[in-house]
Amino acid sequence: MEGAEALFDPAWSTAVPDWEARIVAGRSLLPDLPLFDAVADKALRIFKRLRVPDLIGTPTYGEVCEDWVFDLVRVIFGSYDPDLKKRMLQEFFLLVPKKNGKSAIAAAIIVTAAIMNERPQAELLLIAPTQKIAGIAFKQAKNMIALDADLVRLFRVQNHLKEITHHVTGAVIMILSADGDVVTGSKGTFILVDETHVLGSKPKAPDIFVELRGGLASRPEGFLLQITTQSKDRPTGQWEKELETARAVRDGRIDLPMLAVLYELPAKMAEAEAWRDPKTWGMVNPNLERSVSRAYLQREMRKAEEDGPEALALFASQHLNVQIGLGLKSGRWVGADYWPTAARADLDLARILASSEVCVVGIDGGGLDDLLGLFVLGRHAETSRWQGWARAWADRDVLTLRKKIAPELVALEQAGELILVDNIEEEANPEIVEICARIRDAGLFPEQDGIGMDPEGVGSIIDALVEAGFRIEDIRAISQGYKLNAAIKTAPVKLKNGSMVHGGQRIMTWCVGNARTEARGNAVIVTKAQSGSAKIDPLMAMFNSVMLMSWNPVAHRRGNLNDFLNNPVMAI
Repeated sequence: MEGAEALFDPAWSTAVPDWEARIVAGRSLLPDLPLFDAVADKALRIFKRLRVPDLIGTPTYGEVCEDWVFDLVRVIFGSYDPDLKKRMLQEFFLLVPKKNGKSAIAAAIIVTAAIMNERPQAELLLIAPTQKIAGIAFKQAKNMIALDADLVRLFRVQNHLKEITHHVTGAVIMILSADGDVVTGSKGTFILVDETHVLGSKPKAPDIFVELRGGLASRPEGFLLQITTQSKDRPTGQWEKELETARAVRDGRIDLPMLAVLYELPAKMAEAEAWRDPKTWGMVNPNLERSVSRAYLQREMRKAEEDGPEALALFASQHLNVQIGLGLKSGRWVGADYWPTAARADLDLARILASSEVCVVGIDGGGLDDLLGLFVLGRHAETSRWQGWARAWADRDVLTLRKKIAPELVALEQAGELILVDNIEEEANPEIVEICARIRDAGLFPEQDGIGMDPEGVGSIIDALVEAGFRIEDIRAISQGYKLNAAIKTAPVKLKNGSMVHGGQRIMTWCVGNARTEARGNAVIVTKAQSGSAKIDPLMAMFNSVMLMSWNPVAHRRGNLNDFLNNPVMAI
């Protein structure tokens, strides 16, 4: 990185800035590196000799694998300097769809590492996503050893422990499960994580990865290899961090002693849904027509299309590495389709207040396991465009009450869009009052009905507003359920035609993606019950504000319109 001391020898830079052109052309995604050829070639000979125990005829890996696998094996092992006893690249990240031999490759690499290892009593960890898959991985490893007489003499297999011990070095291959406490007290020298998106989405994942990487600090010959498909939901938590770091290394935005190989379509192609065209499938499936066929993928896609958007999203994420976003979920709110294009990255609360002629506020509260959402909706003084901004609060106990979404909540807190508090009434209510008072003092609230909220569970907020000088007439109870139908249907129209924009905040993108609808008579409703454990409170607050704004309010005390028009923040 410019202006900073290189973290490692620049000759070992793994950036592949032209990866998009390479993947479209079917070229290798690996950079040219000054490998230690003797080590690389030895490891590749071992890898190719191993037999695949679950294929007819038990062929060798050398007979069934494509060149991209051999190239990866050469880099993993050929980055080790045998004189310095140091690995020049210590981390590897492979993103590849299902049915491309991922788990079989993982088992063979960990066995190869055990044979190549020089450290006495080394620990080699293969971390599988579930107990069941851990069992399959162990079976794969022990059976490939059983198929080679030399390896039978070299290793001792302990079925009850799912461990394989090297007789000479005492090194132990341990097959662990992400379901359990996988790394407590471990000192892994060679670590292979199968399906990072599973381990990385767990609440304790940040601590687990710190411990995994910490063990490598005193083992410079070791490595951490992650082999994974895309997640079945939008990336979050530690998985999101690992994925974004890998992309940043590949793109050359950061320098780390890491090789990242990601079989995914360029962003523009993914957004244009080019993945629906079978001609693109070979770009992201390097084993196409070997371990996975085009005909199989076509059948799976047809079945997914018949089963609906949710099934199609699952197919696209698992077989084509399409990152799940908005618009691919069953029963979604139709506004999700237009939410991304309505985002304006520079639109914040200050900008909305400076450029609006009138503002309203929607509020939606909940219990200890819910979010308290607030949404400010302003009407632009010149264009009349609606422009929105959100904030949310939650009791800190939500992290334990809703463990499944805890990693996302932590990420939202880090983004400054969710405030975790120890007492909602004492800490969140004053901030809500402060935001509302700021709008009132700017003269942007209408004569009445400037604050709309679900009347359930908001008594303390109303008390705090009244104590701050707001009148009961300023606060409007917004009926929920089918009576929100107008707002639920109005917002998508305005998002699509550009007459409603928002700040592109992560919390709203998340809530919009979580929203589920159901038909009730002639109405469409969005309810927390339909959305399950995922959170939509800030979105419900937005619907409350849309109801208020749809009544065409006029600011109680307008400022000078020329002041607005001459303000440089008008051009949004």
